[in-house]
Amino acid sequence: MVADAPIRTLIVDDHELIRRGMRMVLDAEDDIHVVGEAVSGTEAVHLAGQLTPDVILMDIRMPEMDGIEATRRIVRETPASRVLVLTTFDLDEYAFGSLRAGASGFLLKNTPPAQLMDAIRAIAAGDALVSPRVTRSMLDLFASRLPRQTASDESRLSVLTERERDVFLAIAKGLNNTEIGEKLFVSESTVKTHVGRVLAKLDLRDRVQAVILAFEAGLV
Repeated sequence: MVADAPIRTLIVDDHELIRRGMRMVLDAEDDIHVVGEAVSGTEAVHLAGQLTPDVILMDIRMPEMDGIEATRRIVRETPASRVLVLTTFDLDEYAFGSLRAGASGFLLKNTPPAQLMDAIRAIAAGDALVSPRVTRSMLDLFASRLPRQTASDESRLSVLTERERDVFLAIAKGLNNTEIGEKLFVSESTVKTHVGRVLAKLDLRDRVQAVILAFEAGLV
């Protein structure tokens, strides 16, 4: 995304009133621009490839193709676009499935407009919306349903240096950059650099995916 350019968003929801309401809220912001609307997962995948939005606001339960499958396809086919899942319940299993499919976070549909705007800006900037602590709660809730692939995932972590592994484990424990810096006795800017390298080396989109990988590797 070009610096200072409006954040291009795509709204995906099968309810017209919800789409209209979101568009009204988003259009009121100078730095956010709605480039399209989709009424199903199938249409969302098509428009994502056609429009390449910065952020996609994704509903879960829709006809033709649900938000989880749509997220999975968009992440694979249009990796430049980031998905923000909108769900009815804060610990909805469907929302968790979307995170595993590659979404960068989730919000409740009744989230205040100001928080929604902040979320869109954070995701567009490359951050994960869901805090590691919230993600850990979701992982704990569905732990019995997730297969652990300890050997393969542990081997995947071998590309990290000792310090990068420390940072990775700190992320998995729900620490933010400031807390990681205090724990490792380094500056916050240094932590940010390490976090970027960890995500790049492990080919992860954001911190949410890092927490999931740590869980599957049996490290948390």
